[in-house]
Amino acid sequence: MTSDELLRAGDLVAIGRHRTVITQEFAESLESGDQVLALSHSGQLRRLPKDVVSLVDDAVSAAAGAFTLLSDVSDSAINKFFELAAEALQDNSRFATVQEANRRDEESARGRGRSVTRLVLSENMRRDMIAALLMWRDAPMSRDSLVSRTEHDGWTVEQRSAALGVLGFVFEGRPNVFADATGVLKGGNAVVFRIGSDALGTANAMMDVIIRPSLIAAGLPPDAVVLLNSPEHAAGWCLFSDSRLGLAVARGSGAAVSELGSIAQQSGIPVSLHGTGGAWMVVGEQANLERLESCVLHSLDRKVCNTLNVVAVIRHHASVHIPIILQAAENAAAARGTRPRIHAIQGAEAFLANDSHIAVRRPEGETNEPQFSIASVESLGTEYEWEENPEFAIVLVENIDEAIELFNEYSPQFIVSVISGDDAEQQRVWAGTNAPFFGDGFTRWVDGQFSLLRPELGLSNWENGRLFGRSGILSGDSAFTVRLRVQQADEKLHR
Repeated sequence: MTSDELLRAGDLVAIGRHRTVITQEFAESLESGDQVLALSHSGQLRRLPKDVVSLVDDAVSAAAGAFTLLSDVSDSAINKFFELAAEALQDNSRFATVQEANRRDEESARGRGRSVTRLVLSENMRRDMIAALLMWRDAPMSRDSLVSRTEHDGWTVEQRSAALGVLGFVFEGRPNVFADATGVLKGGNAVVFRIGSDALGTANAMMDVIIRPSLIAAGLPPDAVVLLNSPEHAAGWCLFSDSRLGLAVARGSGAAVSELGSIAQQSGIPVSLHGTGGAWMVVGEQANLERLESCVLHSLDRKVCNTLNVVAVIRHHASVHIPIILQAAENAAAARGTRPRIHAIQGAEAFLANDSHIAVRRPEGETNEPQFSIASVESLGTEYEWEENPEFAIVLVENIDEAIELFNEYSPQFIVSVISGDDAEQQRVWAGTNAPFFGDGFTRWVDGQFSLLRPELGLSNWENGRLFGRSGILSGDSAFTVRLRVQQADEKLHR
């Protein structure tokens, strides 16, 4: 719907099963040429400014043209792109340009009270990006690869992987996602992406001095990777409502990711959502104490989606296990010059007898908070977003079965780790939890690059249902469809 089809304050609009009344504020926000997107899942309306609509339309058109050209590009040329991009990142003069843009982004974000834990382009992030690009260079090509072959008398049927086309990718302000996004080239796909506004300056610098020059030098169409140079959320809404996309990928957390997924689905676009994170750890009856301490410590080194968020402790072992968990958390925090912030649930506070306050670093600045606080069982659904102070919950349970029930009810159904030397306990949680990622140690292993040597587009939880036909790790070379090709040796073959 365009704004020229006048929407006036007080108008009643039917959106799916919803009835929405146009507000005065929304009506006055519309300008000539704008479009209005109706959200069937919520009945809400979103304004799509004319210039943003045009920007996205041009970007998808350019990427669609590049996708067609990619079919004539050799595998070696695609691999050359990754090599050249890695070399460009290793070049200190080029990287300095990107780093300066990142410094300005960081300064702006801090000034607006925004989190910068994933925004800062550190040397470690630079090394990881270079490693990811070189992984892609050396990985087998996934386009037109053999999936299966069925031999018949006089004829053969092959199933072969094929590119999806143009992928739309919306992700939070994390500069390192460039290495992940460009991985779609390995499968012969093109990509249009929108990065969170906090990192838009960094993204533009990356495109200007790393990505686009490497595409051109390798002989690839420069529009095979397109950045939407817009800070507006409407750019993501427009992108995910463009039916030319072969796949929509949203990475982040909360309601924004859920809304983007709904927009793609109502537009008939396959969607892969990578939303709320936070790992759970279940401490079993037969937990090795040294292993428990090490696994908690290494699950709290920084805040990302696979960071430890909830620890379930069996009540009659709490006096032994909770002090060990607390010491590991203190050690993880000390490495960052802070103290841990812990939420106690279902009686865990009895083993955290301390009323001291600590300095907690939040995006808006440093605050003074109790180190331990009592929380409700419903708060187990909270993902703690922390800057420097490791923050998580400890919940007491009567047994392993209660831990499984709480996980399935309150977690985003993402990651569960069981610290136990008892195979039966391990198997009980494996069979009983609805989670795509299961382990017996630290939680931070859940990462495509670390565990599968494949930089990831994102990790999927099962909050909105299990995935069809693929792993919870979506990587560039796992975004494909399948074509069937028949070779008929017997010209008289018939049915």
